Amino acid sequence: MKVALAGDHAGFTLKQTIVDQLRAEGHEVLDLGAYNDTRSDYPDWAKALGQAIRAGQAQRGILLCGSGAGASIAANKMRGIRASVCHDHYSAHQAVEHDDMNILVLGARVIGQTTALDLVHSFLGATYLGTQPYAERLDKVRKMEDEM
Repeated sequence: MKVALAGDHAGFTLKQTIVDQLRAEGHEVLDLGAYNDTRSDYPDWAKALGQAIRAGQAQRGILLCGSGAGASIAANKMRGIRASVCHDHYSAHQAVEHDDMNILVLGARVIGQTTALDLVHSFLGATYLGTQPYAERLDKVRKMEDEM
């Protein structure tokens, strides 16, 4: 799978770990930055990742910041982006299966490396079900995007 990753300074170290693991597993990885731990702003990275997903440069995205909250809020401002902070196994796959989540957001200061990699695998291994009531709910979300 082609996966894009981005994160601010707080997510840099964990992002690098995930990038290395995904490449070792044979995934095609698009690393959008940050490329060091110098202070940077999560909205910039959320925008870069959202644009890559919307442009079809990757099938899924992983976004990191300190808590995951700010990056999630910023990413969800973009039409067609469905991002969520997931710090547990169930949410990481259920949000794809039921809500067609296309960006997993992780709080690098909240979870450890082992948990993060488990969540990434749950996220990437999940498939949107597309059946009722999930498709109907996703249509309502899309209509909200058009109205706002």
